[in-house]
Amino acid sequence: MVPAAEPRLKQIAQKLKQLRLDKGYSSYEAFAFDHELPRVGYGRHEQGSNLTLKSLLRLLDIHQISLAEFFADIPAHQEGRTIVGTENNAAES
Repeated sequence: MVPAAEPRLKQIAQKLKQLRLDKGYSSYEAFAFDHELPRVGYGRHEQGSNLTLKSLLRLLDIHQISLAEFFADIPAHQEGRTIVGTENNAAES
């Protein structure tokens, strides 16, 4: 289960599940098998457990989408947190 402090992990998990469903897989186990992914590990990813960047990149390659496309509809920050911009190293509160 995803801790309340990490709603973005839940959003990532939901997005992974939706991508699988969009590919026509009703079962995460069949998807994992067909793409040579560890069944239990992939199931945990869809439940919101922490995943490595390597695992995420592999899944994005399977779905043929970029990091930018994957994260496009996931909020960049939560209220009360600071975001550090890439342009001119600007920081916002």
